[in-house]
Amino acid sequence: AFNSLAVNLKYIAKQDGCVTLAVTSHFSGEGKSTVSYNLAYTLAQQGKKVLLVDADLRRGRLHRYFDEERVNGLTDYCHPCQVLADLMTIREHKGVIKGNKLCYIGDGNNMTNSLIVGGIKMGMSVSVACPKGYEPDAELMKWASENGDFTCTDNVLEAAKGADVLYTDVWASMGQEAEAEERKKIFKGYQINSEVMSVAHNDAMVLHCLPAHREEEITAEVFEAHADEIFDEAENRLHAQKAVLVKCMS
Repeated sequence: AFNSLAVNLKYIAKQDGCVTLAVTSHFSGEGKSTVSYNLAYTLAQQGKKVLLVDADLRRGRLHRYFDEERVNGLTDYCHPCQVLADLMTIREHKGVIKGNKLCYIGDGNNMTNSLIVGGIKMGMSVSVACPKGYEPDAELMKWASENGDFTCTDNVLEAAKGADVLYTDVWASMGQEAEAEERKKIFKGYQINSEVMSVAHNDAMVLHCLPAHREEEITAEVFEAHADEIFDEAENRLHAQKAVLVKCMS
């Protein structure tokens, strides 16, 4: 969630003492982005070193005020900061990223979009299983097909066959609470469970960006069996964001 990123970045800024940080976006209860324009603009005008962490990047409403780097903390379209932590966790547990098969099961949301890009760019093959009508971004899937080994299907077992990394996310994301009951019907069966694990590689790892809804997108049995990997992934959010700060602020 964007709020967790904001907390991590505030902590890092305080810890390292090297940056004035403006967290400029947050989600309202309805899941829509609002931005503290005045704070960010004032800091920039005062010549402060500002790292713009924005959940409204696609609107481009603040870009003209900043010469510094901008970090996409989270948008409805993509979630690159989370995927940096995911890739870090894959390397931590697998030793290498390139050559592994990444399978995502569930809603073709911002996580799916970013996992496709991250996986393809790092030399992974990527398969996605989504219900029809809930696929990832069409242009992004076209890019993935042209630049790597990518498949998208509505067949979960087909997508998971031979996977080294299995990944899922909640069926109803922030801002989709009103759709939750309907989505439970649509996404029934799009779950990481023992049957799915049986067609993946024997040493397949499981990731989830959290919070997880057990017995919906993942069974409690599979979650507990792979809790070490999932919670390493959660911890790596902090370390990955530190790396982003080093890159942006050095």
